[in-house]
Amino acid sequence: ESRLDMQMIFQDPFASLNPQMQLIDQVAEPMRNYGTEIGQALTDRVEMLFDRVELPRSFLRRFPHELSGGQRQRVAIARALALNPKLIVADEAVSALDVSVQAQVVNLMMELQAEMGLSYLFISHDMAVVERVSHYVGVMYLGRIVEMGPRAAVFEDPRHAYTQALMKAVPIADPRKRKDEKDLNFKPIPSPMHPVGYSPEPSMYEEVSPEHFVLLTDSGY
Repeated sequence: ESRLDMQMIFQDPFASLNPQMQLIDQVAEPMRNYGTEIGQALTDRVEMLFDRVELPRSFLRRFPHELSGGQRQRVAIARALALNPKLIVADEAVSALDVSVQAQVVNLMMELQAEMGLSYLFISHDMAVVERVSHYVGVMYLGRIVEMGPRAAVFEDPRHAYTQALMKAVPIADPRKRKDEKDLNFKPIPSPMHPVGYSPEPSMYEEVSPEHFVLLTDSGY
């Protein structure tokens, strides 16, 4: 697969967008780099992308500081879509946004996925967002995947201690149902530091249900 088939959406759109470039040029830049569109066709393509991420065309000549956080992230999504990728890596793409704006951006990304056949590698610490967007979930702990499987299997039957702790740590709005720290029942995190020359053991997994794999305790943390 070529580099055109993979694009990325970063966590902070204010940092990932150039403050000195108009938005039309930032969304057009990938197409200029690869020569996929030129002239009026390039402008038309950028306008179409703005329409697709539900931004007014009047924003084309604006700069990033003139937009809200959610609007800036929509520009980043438009830029990621510019080359018609097959895979988009979304690294904490909504964690910098307010909750209501998070929902709008997540819904937009899911609509785009359904319409354009996109695949997302969606990286997030927010279990509610993960449950909303994912079809297949991988849980990482100290740099190692400790559990992976279909969304329903992982969320309804978490097997690894870290996955269980993540589920228990999800905030609950009702103060009468909030958990004490002792309720998390999670052992202290071991040090990730290793001596020079350390070679990690290969990860070994047990298939606890179809396509649902859990790290064996004697092969990792």
